[in-house]
Amino acid sequence: MATLDLLLHPVRLRILRTLLDGHPATTTQLRERLPDIPPATMYRHVAALATAGVLEVLDEKRIRGAVERTYRVRWDRTELDPAAMTTDDHRRAFTAFVGGLLADFDGYLARDTPNPTADGVTYQQAALWLTDAEMAELLAEVRAAVTARIGRASSPDRTRRMISLVAMPADE
Repeated sequence: MATLDLLLHPVRLRILRTLLDGHPATTTQLRERLPDIPPATMYRHVAALATAGVLEVLDEKRIRGAVERTYRVRWDRTELDPAAMTTDDHRRAFTAFVGGLLADFDGYLARDTPNPTADGVTYQQAALWLTDAEMAELLAEVRAAVTARIGRASSPDRTRRMISLVAMPADE
């Protein structure tokens, strides 16, 4: 299992978020998607994630004397044990999560012609009265629905979309 410090480093978190769609990538492809990260920094953080087992090597090719590796995320190695996390750990993790959401939405709005209605943008909340068992069932259904769609190939009629879910008890 990865540590909070490993996963919440800003560069490593951006690398992982880039790979959320389940598509493997080389470090060169990651650099194309994240051009503001210097090459040496990218290689260092990819290596840290690979050493920790968070990224696994799917393929290796020799290119002009260097080895190019294709990586994918081992999601089972990115899970943190909520019971082992302190209140401050949860605060740090949630802050990183919300920061990623804000960055994604700001990037979307910075496009030439964002059209939230046509693009299917939504942000909403619902208050549900659920037992613990009903909540577990709901989360399992959502997880299954999302997991069934991860890794689909990109195509002209598909748009890469970020799906986020937050659930917490609320005051009555």
